[in-house]
This record gives sequence, structure tokens and C-alpha cells, in this order.
Amino acid sequence: MDDQNKNLILAVVLSGVVLLAWTYFFPAPEPVVDPNAPAVAQATGDTTANGEGIALAPPSADTLNETTGVDTATAEQTSSAPRIAIQTDRVEGSISLIGGRIDDLSLKDYNVEIDSDEIVTLLTPVGSEAPYYAVYGWAPGGALAPSDVPGANTEWQIESGDTLTVETPVTLVWQNATGLTFRRTISIDEDYLFTITQSVENTGSEAARMAAYGIVARHGAPDVSRYFVLHEGLVRQTDKELEEADYKDMADYDFVEREAALASVEQVEENGWIGFTDKNWMTTLVPAPGQPFTSVAKYVGNADIYQVESRMPAQTVEAGQSISTTTYLFAGAKEWETIKKYQDENGFFRFIDSIDWGWFFFFTKPIFWLLHTLHGLIGNMGWSIVALTVILKGIMLPLAYKSYVSMARMKELQPEMEKLKEAAGDDREKLQRGMMELYKTNKVNPASGCLPLLLQIPVFFSLYKVIFVTIELRHAPWIGWIRDLSAPDPSSILNLFGLLPYAAPEAGSILAIISLGILPILLGVSMWLQQKLNPAPTDPTQQMIFAWMPWVFMFMLGSFASGLVLYWITNNTITFIQQYAIMRSHGHKPDVLGNIMRSLRLRKKEEDAA
Repeated sequence: MDDQNKNLILAVVLSGVVLLAWTYFFPAPEPVVDPNAPAVAQATGDTTANGEGIALAPPSADTLNETTGVDTATAEQTSSAPRIAIQTDRVEGSISLIGGRIDDLSLKDYNVEIDSDEIVTLLTPVGSEAPYYAVYGWAPGGALAPSDVPGANTEWQIESGDTLTVETPVTLVWQNATGLTFRRTISIDEDYLFTITQSVENTGSEAARMAAYGIVARHGAPDVSRYFVLHEGLVRQTDKELEEADYKDMADYDFVEREAALASVEQVEENGWIGFTDKNWMTTLVPAPGQPFTSVAKYVGNADIYQVESRMPAQTVEAGQSISTTTYLFAGAKEWETIKKYQDENGFFRFIDSIDWGWFFFFTKPIFWLLHTLHGLIGNMGWSIVALTVILKGIMLPLAYKSYVSMARMKELQPEMEKLKEAAGDDREKLQRGMMELYKTNKVNPASGCLPLLLQIPVFFSLYKVIFVTIELRHAPWIGWIRDLSAPDPSSILNLFGLLPYAAPEAGSILAIISLGILPILLGVSMWLQQKLNPAPTDPTQQMIFAWMPWVFMFMLGSFASGLVLYWITNNTITFIQQYAIMRSHGHKPDVLGNIMRSLRLRKKEEDAA
């Protein structure tokens, strides 16, 4: 590989290092909430045909509590309101009879910390530290007033069921003063899917027009990961278009007068869903497959509320008649198998894309399937990552072989290239002509070594993405001290990996930066040994950069998930073996030990000169 190609690859690698470091150590600032931003108006009724002007009424400026940032009246109501318990093998929580809100939900299969008995809480009511809940209702149309339909603060009565379980749904009922009886039946499956059926019975003498809606509201932006490869925030499917927007993007929406908020409104003709996604959890509104609806994402600045809505088309219920609509709510862990089941069995269009597969989804999806399959066979996620890396390196071996062979042939021409450089002097044009003639005579294409390398990048970036985003790594053990592959290596060189009687520095402290575990150190060593297959570059600048690169990566990746570091170690080890074997097969025996000794002597010579 000639100097220009080396410089190109070096520039790409270093640019990636700088971007990773900058993103990690200098995350983007959180959006500043504008206290003067308009809030969503209180529900006032909509006389248009579809009643789209009605949505959740968050705290307005004059009722906003300065300390808690929530509507204190609603907080008092929800804290004292009767509740219906939710109890299944996988979730527990309750439904408030104020608004029929699903605002208390915990995931029984997932602990907050690996050594803690506290389970993950997904949804929380108004009045808590970070309210996050789902609420359903009807938007009035025609001659109906807001008080004629149930909304976010309506007090429902229990008609049937006292505990929501997989076997026992619950039904809530509310009647207005004009002969309309509203019912809401809520059921839940064995995983994370709620089914909400809203119905209206008209016992009055006049027809009534209204539109059903569902809302997920999140008060304040949550703490999100600082890694650029992971999306957290809004996710929605609008027919065939998938959209992702982080919380900062939502705060930058244009002001929509009809919504009285910063909003993005899309019309779904046939299939779609909308919700909020975290790294491991998701809460999503899913209308029935084939159901047209209006998909709304908005940000209420003065209340700091992020909100998504699914609004059904308006319906007219004639006197003596009934209408109903059924929608779904997914609230739970982003388990690939569970989400895929809902896509395949319930017909939720492209629901599997709610998992962040990234740009190279056409690689990421099959790679994840392979990892999932290997985990089912092996039963240990750490060894599954090792096996997956081995399989992918085997598949990519023909490309790697071509790359290594091309590099080996270029090295064979290195003495003649050095002669050309001496003969050409400062005449670069003469040097280029001589090198092209040399390549042509020896039938060597310098680009043939780079192209296979570039083709492998999307595949291994996809593998990196899979290991980073999959919930299956969360609290998954590997061996010995590695009990959570989604967390950094807990061992520390500062206490000799547990031999000294004091704990490793806390995460986030200054000492934590140099508190390297066993896996990051092995990563640095594997990169360093890989470099020693070849002599050090003759250029002093490149020599210095290459000498420092393994150790820079070692410190940079020390705080990354153990599963990712394990992948890199495995990848580097296999690359070393492949390159060594290919070089031996072409009559070139890599002098690894000699290269190590020469680099040490060179460093000692530089120190003596200094």
C-alpha cells in the first residue's frame, strides 16, 4: 500500500477516534426550555368534521407549580384516586380511575442494578419525579362540549374486573348528562401489549359526533445515552416511512397554530404507530392494522412535556346506536423476539423497526438474528459474541485474504519504490510515473488492498451496533468477574484487579479514566501485537501515531460495554491469526518478536537522545 493510501486510511481512522472521543467526553447540551413557549390549550371542543383540535391538556402557565413543574390539582387527584391493580408474570402496576390513565407500570423481569432487587419502573403518574403515562379519551365534534366526553381528568367507575391480568380484563364506565355512556375495556397479554377498546352507547335523542384518541406524555426529557450510534426519543412509522427524532429535535419543531404547540403532524393512510423509545424500553401507541389515523408528535415548551398522539377519524353515533374503536399500547422491554411476535402475529407493520438497526439495517438485522440463534444454542451471551465474530470473520475471509495478499505484494515492491523515491528526488510527477510503471510491470493494483477493507467496514459496524443496542446483553454474564456484558469491565488495575483491599474508583471520577480493567488492557495488547506483524513505518510522524494508537484506544474504550470490548479483542485476535497465516503462505514470515524488540530499541534510543 503506497503512502497516499496509508494516509487516507490513517485519516479516516483518526477522524473516527476524534469523533468518538468528542461525542463521549463533550455531549451535546440539553435543550433549554423556553418559559415563554406556548402551551397546548385546554380542551375546548372542535366543531370541525374530524375533531383534531382536541388532545391532552397539560398544565397551563397559570396552574404550573414552580417547584415541581406539574399540575398540582391533577397530581393531587391522581395520588388519591382509586386504582385498579395490574398483575401478570412480567409486569405489575396500576391504572388510575382519574382519566383511566395507565401510569404505573414496572417490569418484573428487569432489575435496575444487577445487585439490586429494585425492578425497572417504566410508567409513572403525575406528581412523581418524572411523569410518564398513557391516557385515552374522546375529542368532541359537532355540538358536543368538552364536558360531554371523557378526557384526561374524568373520574371513571369500575363496571367489571378488580385486577387486570392476562385472564381478566377490566371495564371502566362513565356517563354524561345527555344520554351518552362511555366504556373502556382494557386487557393485557402475557408480555407487554395492552388492548384498549373504547365504545360509546347513545341512549339520547340526538346523534353525536366524536373522535377517539390515545396519548403518551412524558414530562421532561429523560437521561439519554451519549453514544451517537444509539437513538432515543420519538420513533414512528407513517405507512412506509420510518421517522426518528431525539428530544432536542422535538424541541425544534415548528410552531403549529392548530396544535398551539411545537408539533409535527402526519396522516397515516393504512399502517403506522408512534411512541417513545429508550435504549432498552419503549412505550408505543399502535392503532389496529389498516386503520387510518393522525399521528402527532409535539413539545409543550412552558410545561416541558413531550407528547405523542394517535387520533382516530371522527365517528357519528346515532340515537339508539353504539360505536367502538380498538387500539393497542406497547409498554415494555425492546425484546427482539417479543416485538417480532407482535409484527408477525398481530400484523403491526414493520414493528421490528422500532429497534434501532441503524443505516446498515440490511446487515444489522441478519447479524442480530444470528447472535440470537447462537445465544439459544450456547446459552452464554459472551461466548455467543465470540462465536458470532468468528463466523463473520470466516465469511469475510475471502475479502480479507485479497486485502492481505495485495498488501504483501506491495511490501515486496517496497525496496524498488524506495529506489524510485531516491531517483525522483523532489519531482513528484516523475515519482508517480515511475510507480505506475512499477505497478503495471508487476501487475499490482494498489487499490485492491483498500477496497476489500472498505467493504468489510459496514459489516463490522453493524456487528458493533448489534452488540451495543441489544437488550439481551443487559445483565448478561460471561465468565468470572464479567457479570454484565452491557456494563464496563468492573476490574481495575489500580487495585491490582481486586488483590488490594480497596474498591475501584467510582464511575465518572477522574481516577476512573485510568482505572483500566482486564478486558481493555487485553484490547490494547491485541491491537499492539497486530501492528507488530509489520515493521514500523519509516515516516517519524506515522511511526509515532501508530505507536500510540493501541494505548489511546485502550483508554478510550475502557468505559465501553464489556460485550463490545470482547468483540474487539476477538476481532483483533482473529485478524492477527489470519494475517499471520496469509503472510506465511506467501513466503513471508512475520518477525513479530523482532519488530517488538526493534520498536523498544528505537524508543530507548529516542529517550537517550532526549
